Amino acid sequence: MGQGQQETVATSLAGAVGEEISASLAPVDAELERRYPGDPGTRQPVHTVYVPGDVFAADTLRTWGDQALAALDEHAPDAASLAAVLGLPDDLAGPVYTRVRAKLEREPVEDLRVDFEDGYGPRPDAEEDQAAARAARLIASAYADGTAAPYMGIRMKCMEAPVRDRGIRTLDVFLTGLTERGGLPDGLVLTLPKVTYPEQVTAMVRLLEAFEKAHGLEPGRIGFEIQIETSQAILAADGTATVARMIQAAEGRATGLHYGTFDYSACLGVSAAHQASAHPAADHAKAVMQVAAAGTGVRVSDGSTNVLPVGPTAQVHDAWRLHYGLTRRALARAYYQGWDMHPGHLPIRYAAVFAFYREGFAQAAARLARYANRTAGDVMDEPATAKALSGYLLRGLDCGALDTAEVTEATGLTRAALEGFAAPRRGDLTASTK
Repeated sequence: MGQGQQETVATSLAGAVGEEISASLAPVDAELERRYPGDPGTRQPVHTVYVPGDVFAADTLRTWGDQALAALDEHAPDAASLAAVLGLPDDLAGPVYTRVRAKLEREPVEDLRVDFEDGYGPRPDAEEDQAAARAARLIASAYADGTAAPYMGIRMKCMEAPVRDRGIRTLDVFLTGLTERGGLPDGLVLTLPKVTYPEQVTAMVRLLEAFEKAHGLEPGRIGFEIQIETSQAILAADGTATVARMIQAAEGRATGLHYGTFDYSACLGVSAAHQASAHPAADHAKAVMQVAAAGTGVRVSDGSTNVLPVGPTAQVHDAWRLHYGLTRRALARAYYQGWDMHPGHLPIRYAAVFAFYREGFAQAAARLARYANRTAGDVMDEPATAKALSGYLLRGLDCGALDTAEVTEATGLTRAALEGFAAPRRGDLTASTK
């Protein structure tokens, strides 16, 4: 065979065979596309802050930031003192501390939920009406003047019979108030708590459909989070994973699954002293949630700690170490979001998150750069790993742990290229490096 000539390749199957197989799998292809569209590629907040409906005010975000900074000033006034509390290595102490303070000054809260459920309690209807209307007014104003958190919304009461009508009315008052004040903001997030049956999710879908129709909104405009707080939400009476059915019942509107640490623990009979997000029962529930949500575009959030960083410095440091450990544990398990219940939790949330992304930055950037340039290294990476590496860097950029300039310099990739690696379409194992 002459140079440059190609050898004839023999096959045995007629072209019709492949066509028949493709035709037979067309319904499966469509089902995969519908049920598992992949991550939406939008920013996921690192936490959710819950503030009772009667406490929420125009200055809540700034007040939380100021109180968090004051806690740092009192209990860890410099990088060395915070590093000593948390066990941060010397090379991370300065960058993490500086970024934590800057974050608390610039964007102390990434996601805020005005709570009309457990944190609010039963009130006269007229009082809750006014609180819901006030929440709408304040959130609309915050988005209008640029002081809003990236994500804001409410947690309504659940769909169980005793509080169902009240929950529906509060949601109606809140959404109507937003609509009348410039429309629904892009960062709007709603949380439906104590979901036990998929039918309750379906009811929420019908409710939002009715609101969209009443206001001429695009169908599907309003999404919501599902809060997992009962054992039945994980395992149904017939042995199936209820949470997977809930995601499908949401008809594409589910944006997140939030683990409710204390309600779920109590449901299983865990004693109060051992109710924590690191309990084996919590690990099981979140693992089921994670598998059910994988590929659907629904994000999973860890719960909270109820140990508040208050009191003498030694007591605050103990609470900080606990919160730091739980947050780092969650991040390693790919639960990139959790709850913060007190301003004193904020410095440690950000310290844990920033340390997580900064300590692995150099290695992740180098591996991704080698993969993008098809350069050999000491680890054999493949498209799935490139997806994880780029997702890691993007999350670090979104929360402020990393800067765009340093990521671009270390990887040679633009943000658009990182996004291409992080979210390839199903079956597409190549991504743009431009």
